Amino acid sequence: MADRDHSPGTPAERVAAGKAARSAAPRSSHGEWEAPAGRADPVELLERQAASRVGRLVPLRYGRMLASPFAFYRGAAAVMAADLAAAPRSGFETQLCGDAHLTNFGAFASPSERRLVFDLNDFDETLRGPWEWDLKRLVASFSLAGRERGFGRRRRRRIVRAASAEYRETMRRLAAMGNLEAWYQQLDAETIAERWVAAAGERQRTRFERGVAKARAKDSSRAFSKLVDDSGGEPRIASDPPLLVPIRELGAEAVGVDVEARVQELLGEYRESLDEERRAVLDGYRFVDAAFKVVGVGSVGTRAWIVLMLGRDERDPLFLQVKEAQRSVIEPYAAPSRFDQQGERVVQGQRLMQASSDLLLGWLRTEGIDGHRHDFYVRQLWDWKASAKVEEMEPRALNAYAQICGMTLAHAHARGGDRIAIAAYLGRGEVFDRAMAEFAETYADRSERDYEALRTAVGEGRVEAET
Repeated sequence: MADRDHSPGTPAERVAAGKAARSAAPRSSHGEWEAPAGRADPVELLERQAASRVGRLVPLRYGRMLASPFAFYRGAAAVMAADLAAAPRSGFETQLCGDAHLTNFGAFASPSERRLVFDLNDFDETLRGPWEWDLKRLVASFSLAGRERGFGRRRRRRIVRAASAEYRETMRRLAAMGNLEAWYQQLDAETIAERWVAAAGERQRTRFERGVAKARAKDSSRAFSKLVDDSGGEPRIASDPPLLVPIRELGAEAVGVDVEARVQELLGEYRESLDEERRAVLDGYRFVDAAFKVVGVGSVGTRAWIVLMLGRDERDPLFLQVKEAQRSVIEPYAAPSRFDQQGERVVQGQRLMQASSDLLLGWLRTEGIDGHRHDFYVRQLWDWKASAKVEEMEPRALNAYAQICGMTLAHAHARGGDRIAIAAYLGRGEVFDRAMAEFAETYADRSERDYEALRTAVGEGRVEAET
């Protein structure tokens, strides 16, 4: 079925299209998943992905993925993208996160109101595609997280169904709203506290309040205190190789390159990607230092930098993160991005999916010190950043968090897709929710076996892992 974004039709026509799609792709069919014939070796897929990364960091990536099956899953978006390519599709597309597992949601500051909002916060793989792919990535992550927490199968299924039901019910509410009203929907800390935290128990309420306070303190000033050595006059980013390597220590990697001058030049290119009023904000800061920084689990090996800038004085720092953007892992199975510049792909996808995006979000392209072209996107390193501590959650709390993520994903998908048709396809009943519970358990089983395959590959010396 063709995507209907450019000529959506009347609400009645869109409802009819959503219901008609159930014939081609019954909702129950989403619960069925088997490894496709000739399924690619998951380790080979990861190795292909590693070919474009910084080689010396790839063993660190594998080491982080081997921490647990859930950690493996976080780094295996490329594996799951290949697996979902042949899965049932309703035929309705939206802007996808592309890697919507539960730890890629979190809290940050809205740029104008300075409220703590909750949303998706990782868009490295964003691209247009079937909305089901994001939701399946999310629910399988809850199954794996539940296993890591020692929850039984019945409890895990309830958590997954809670995520799916909240997505479905939120999409139905959005379908009944006007376009602008639906666009502006988002979750903030106050709404989460009112709806979910009280029901999760006193311990979770205390943890939530502590987390909110910690998030509001996690900004560039906090990053300055943790990452900067200012004992020798002009502040400099502290060295902590291989995780944090200042540009002054690049040595042989940058022979014949004036790295500082190059960084200044790139900041100028990045500036051109910003709107005029946001350039005025950036122009109030001066460049001080930069460093290569290892980030995340799935992102390890991509090129990522942090840039220290100062405004009025040393009490007015700004940390920017400059992160490499490669082609989305879902692009081989969906239409190519209309953006050739991969940093721009990430930024435009983020702006479409988030109700509030970073004030300084932008992009740039450069020839690296390795002689190859690289695309990057830029954002603030910390701006009231917070993430849920899943490892501390009891079943009731994880169930509430599943609902929060389900609602958030529906908000994001409604901005870039046909919320009316998707809501009609999902319907009022629990057919699709039960299918998601089946899929999540089945795919979590598969992901655990893939994790073991990586462990075996490391044990046999086929790939190297480093903790």
